[in-house]
Amino acid sequence: MNSRALAARAIAAVLAKGESLSASLPRILEHTPERDQGLVQALCYGTLRWFHRYNPLLNQLLSEPLKPKDADVQALLLLGFYQLDQLRVPDHAAIDATVDACRQLKKNWAIKLVNGVLRRYQREQDTLLSALDAQPSARHAHPKWLINAISQAWPEQAEAILDANNQQPPMTLRLASGDRADYIDTLARQNVQAVPGAVAETAVELLQAVDVQLLPGFASGQVSVQDQATQLAASLLPVKPGDRVLDCCAAPGGKTLHLAQLPAKPQVTAIDIERKRLQRVHENLNRAGVKAKVLCADAARPDQWWDGKPFNQILLDAPCSATGVIRRHPDIKLLRKPEDIARLAALQAQIIDAVWPLLAPGGYLLYATCSIMPAENTDLTQAFLARTPDAREVPINAGWGLAQATGRQLLPGPENTDGFYYCLLTKRA
Repeated sequence: MNSRALAARAIAAVLAKGESLSASLPRILEHTPERDQGLVQALCYGTLRWFHRYNPLLNQLLSEPLKPKDADVQALLLLGFYQLDQLRVPDHAAIDATVDACRQLKKNWAIKLVNGVLRRYQREQDTLLSALDAQPSARHAHPKWLINAISQAWPEQAEAILDANNQQPPMTLRLASGDRADYIDTLARQNVQAVPGAVAETAVELLQAVDVQLLPGFASGQVSVQDQATQLAASLLPVKPGDRVLDCCAAPGGKTLHLAQLPAKPQVTAIDIERKRLQRVHENLNRAGVKAKVLCADAARPDQWWDGKPFNQILLDAPCSATGVIRRHPDIKLLRKPEDIARLAALQAQIIDAVWPLLAPGGYLLYATCSIMPAENTDLTQAFLARTPDAREVPINAGWGLAQATGRQLLPGPENTDGFYYCLLTKRA
């Protein structure tokens, strides 16, 4: 199959089945020639990033709606718009390859439809897009409910957040050892351009993504791919030699590896409820040659796995709406629903209440999410402090992010990081 047909299959699984792209795309890439994998990924991510702009346009150009079983045809038309609008593929080649994908997907009946709709868009592109800009959802390429939620939470920053969510994120590395300037010089000698991260002292930001296997020090664990925002976690916990550290909801394991690589060499226990995702945790640890205890366990049910020995430090990167990482996972804009925020906040409250008794007196718990929604962040930690007499906030004094009533919030955009929230708590001795 050509790249358009393969990408359409991955996108259709998101549209029709509600699968995440991180679940549907790897299955497709297994059957994609290596030379085409970059284009397939670009088509999938770009089409879903701009779905809320192109789908209203598609509805306008169709004489009657497509049937649910034809989600692959819908995906082909949307990725056709994306190619004509934003990729440097010649228009005729983009249209011809997209039409040919109909045959490969055994949708011969759609050949005339796809050809006609894409050629009309090619002719009337400027007029059609200008008309879309009158609709906020289409203009910002976000669902209306999410635009409203972001605008309510961050009225002054909303426009910048929406714009940042539609940008392609940088590839950022975490340097575990060695001098950052020296490592950037090493990359330059290999024609890989990079700059220091603006927020994390361990961060190296690549100006263009490269194959991780080609990065010096990757195979040995000297560097890992990790956004700057998440690199802050290990440095915010005051880990001492010999400390028992619990990493809750640990997969895919970037922060677990960071904790295990700290000079203090703590005893790290990493847990996650999804056994399949723990494979990545093991791979990260093995690559770097460091050890941690890894368990498939439910953080909300410590009675099923805790050995009764208190932890000195707990990192709780709670399951959340992921509204801070939309630029990395644009399918969030399709899959997340308004009611998810309250549901996830309830789960977060359940987990933090469950793991707090595991913390030793005088110990520290770092609550974190990749959300920008106050209900999952400041509101949650304030409520936790109000109902937990032996908990106290430790203010995070830093030059990054925005200080909140409790904790500190990074927003996508200004510092070229993902949106991330941190709140450091300590248990009274």
